[in-house]
Amino acid sequence: MVSLVPAFGGVPGGPELIIILVIAVVLFGVPLVLVAGAVVYLATRSEDEATTDESATAETADDDRIAELEKEVERLREQVGDEPDEVEDEGGT
Repeated sequence: MVSLVPAFGGVPGGPELIIILVIAVVLFGVPLVLVAGAVVYLATRSEDEATTDESATAETADDDRIAELEKEVERLREQVGDEPDEVEDEGGT
């Protein structure tokens, strides 16, 4: 005769599946969200540092370029024989 009791336990129904889903979310979902948040935070932080480094490099390059242009202006003034004060006085009056 065939037994009416299956060889394995019953298949979980609605409440059991909800409990299993909650346990899965707590065990896997929360850590995944925390890891993803840490990755996003570190990625944006490194981008900010890279932007800061690039802007500092750009400012240094700008400062070097300004100093070079000032030297060029002084050299040209010496060639022409103008003094810086004379040029500023003539332009202002």
